Amino acid sequence: MLTIDQATYDAIVAHAKRDHPVEACGIVAGPEGSDRAERVIEMVNAAGSPTFYEFDSTELLELYKELWDRDEEPVVVYHSHTATEAYPSVTDINLASEPGAHYVLVSTREHGNNEGPVEFRSYRIIDGAVTEEEVSVVPSLTRSES
Repeated sequence: MLTIDQATYDAIVAHAKRDHPVEACGIVAGPEGSDRAERVIEMVNAAGSPTFYEFDSTELLELYKELWDRDEEPVVVYHSHTATEAYPSVTDINLASEPGAHYVLVSTREHGNNEGPVEFRSYRIIDGAVTEEEVSVVPSLTRSES
C-alpha cells in the first residue's frame, strides 16, 4: 500500500493538470529504506509528448547525486496519462527501473487542466510484473505510516 499525505497528493495532481496535454513526470523522494514519500520533485518531460514521458538524462543524473547526498531514494515515480486510463503502458513497464518504488499514474483524460477529479492509481512494477496497490491519502505522515 502507498501512504502519502494530502499535500503530496495535491502536488502530484496539480503538476499533472498544469502540464496537460503533455505528460507530467516526477519523483517523490524519501529517506532511504523508509517508504516515506516526503519531497515532491517535478521533472521536465524531455520528450514533450502527450503520449510518452522521458526524464532528461542530465537532470536525472543531478537528481540522483542530490538524493545520494541527502540519503534519500525515489519512493514514488509518477507521471500522467493525458488521454488514457491510469494504467502502465508497455513502455512504462519496460522503463520501470526502481523495484522498490511505487509507480503512480494520474489520468487527466476526463478534465484535462480544468477543475474536476483525476484518476490516481499506484502500482508496483518488478521484472515486468504489474501489481496495483491501494493508495491511502492521510492528512500528514506520522512515524507509524512509514
